[in-house]
Amino acid sequence: MRFAIKTRPEHTTWEELRDVWVAADEIELFESAWNWDHFYPLTGDLAGPNFEGWTMLAAMAQATRRIRIGCQVTGMVYRHPAVLANMAATVDIISGGRLELGLGAAWNQYECDAYGIELPPLRERFDRFDEGVATIVALLSQPTTTFHGQYVRLTEARCEPKPVQQPHPPIVIGGKGPKRTLRTAARWAQHWNAITANPDEWRAVKQILLEHCDAVGRDPAEITCSANVRMEPDRGLSELTEAVAGYRAAGVDLVVINLPHRAKPDILQPLADALTPFAG
Repeated sequence: MRFAIKTRPEHTTWEELRDVWVAADEIELFESAWNWDHFYPLTGDLAGPNFEGWTMLAAMAQATRRIRIGCQVTGMVYRHPAVLANMAATVDIISGGRLELGLGAAWNQYECDAYGIELPPLRERFDRFDEGVATIVALLSQPTTTFHGQYVRLTEARCEPKPVQQPHPPIVIGGKGPKRTLRTAARWAQHWNAITANPDEWRAVKQILLEHCDAVGRDPAEITCSANVRMEPDRGLSELTEAVAGYRAAGVDLVVINLPHRAKPDILQPLADALTPFAG
């Protein structure tokens, strides 16, 4: 089992976020660090501050040297897929090839309404998502891309310079929708992430992913399967490690530890020590 951290970029300062990621970069156990892609906080005062995810990733790419970086996950409706492909290529270059390209269909009606961003009904949203993932992969890996879909139209489009990672940074698809999200993950993802209530639910969702992999002829061993475990600030590490043990038994490859809000760097080494027996 492998491990990662995730920080909430809401109601905090840049310095606090940066210091935690820099500290995690020095601890070999943590292979990646994640933020989220929202413009408003998800908890507390929704009028409070929340850092934009992708500009934060570019800065973290310069602040760190080893740890892989990603957004869990980028809302497809917020940016044109061709724009996002160029952003991803740039961040991958800045990081020296450490980007994990997290993608999701998006869901936050509140911030979409506030910004005038259309959040289509589910069927259209996932049609757009499928086209977006396909065009992003093509732009990152091919010299030119022509794509005439229902929602995305590209004509000999270029994305230069290309990312360091070839044919493209790993595609991380987040979600547990049984019909559309998991089918898209089976087709395109190198990493699938699902936030579930418990290991039993995660195991059931993964089984659906395996069925989609079989349907499209994909080897599921090519896909890292991850889950999130929340680290509660007022509880001991024994409860967290119990949850980790349950996810390991369920077959999780990577556990993303959601750190307490405004966590300090000094919590990371005790956390790593507690997780080390589960590593490997």
